[in-house]
Amino acid sequence: MLILLAAGHAALVLSFPYAPVIALGLWWNSNTIAHYFIHRPFFRAGAWNVAFSLFLSVLLGVPQTLWRERHLAHHASRAWRFRLSGRLAAEMLLILGLWSLLLFRHPRFFLATYLPAYALGLLLCWIHGHYEHARGTTSHYGMLYNLLFLNDGYHIEHHAQPAEHWTRLPRWTQPGTRASRWPAILRWLEIKKGSGVVFLLSSARAPIPSLMKRLPTPFLIETLEHEVLRSRTLQQFVLRRHEAAFRRLLPRLTHVHQVAIVGGGLFPRTLLILERLLPQANFIVIDQSAANIHKAKSMVNGDARFLHETYAPGLVEGMDLVVIPLSFVGDREAIYRHPPARAVVIHDWLWRRRGHSTVVSFLLLKRLNLVLS
Repeated sequence: MLILLAAGHAALVLSFPYAPVIALGLWWNSNTIAHYFIHRPFFRAGAWNVAFSLFLSVLLGVPQTLWRERHLAHHASRAWRFRLSGRLAAEMLLILGLWSLLLFRHPRFFLATYLPAYALGLLLCWIHGHYEHARGTTSHYGMLYNLLFLNDGYHIEHHAQPAEHWTRLPRWTQPGTRASRWPAILRWLEIKKGSGVVFLLSSARAPIPSLMKRLPTPFLIETLEHEVLRSRTLQQFVLRRHEAAFRRLLPRLTHVHQVAIVGGGLFPRTLLILERLLPQANFIVIDQSAANIHKAKSMVNGDARFLHETYAPGLVEGMDLVVIPLSFVGDREAIYRHPPARAVVIHDWLWRRRGHSTVVSFLLLKRLNLVLS
């Protein structure tokens, strides 16, 4: 069945070579088919296992010998060291060959679609692996997730019996096992009060502990920001998707002359975009982090004014437009109910649709909500 699923994954990528298919496929396959292939090779004949490893390497863009050695070192609780072998070299050459062909024959697709999606897929894998062990190895027993991810949620059970067939992992569940109601990729939603506060990009005067129960951790967002800053391709992808979303809201943003952006952030995409879309407007950026302000100033050329302040409604009085970031820590619902300006654009998660709304990117799980007072 896993061999057929791998073939189906390849057929899906070939038939629909879109960024979500590439990114989500890399994440899903690496944590299901490729993972189980590490522990229980699918064929009796070694040559067939080598061939399948080469196939997965090309499909995922990840040398499977490298993935296998790193993962087995993780199970053995020992440091991993890179070792070049003939099999690893063959996998790397095949990947390099495919990438070179794509760059030569389809440069726009390779640079604008494949590489950003590949980077996002790797980031999803990193988040997944990190939160499987962030507070000690943790399992997740949700039926839907374990159906789609082939019992990957039984992670404590897998560590106890790494060679056990995935269909039999539920048999090893013990009473009192550390478990989470969230699968690993969403486990950052379990942030507790008082943790992660030092990573905030912007904040409000509302009591933080009461808000943390319903807000995602800003640590995740800042981690993503750092990844974007390392890649010009990712920066361009993020800018394009956000600019397209703002352009869809632009017809409703009339007579905008004074704009306040909360949270300059490590990567000031909103300021960069709105300076192009609203060339006659004056901009104020409010951020409680001096380091973030310094970074933002180095990336913009306009005349925006930066305030090293914690957000408060009084700071945006008289503004025509206020932009609230996804990392905002404060009473977001109060902003929806009582907008602090004539127009407020709120970056929010994909599943939180309010007011006039448009999706930024399904890959980024993000949308823009425009609220008019």
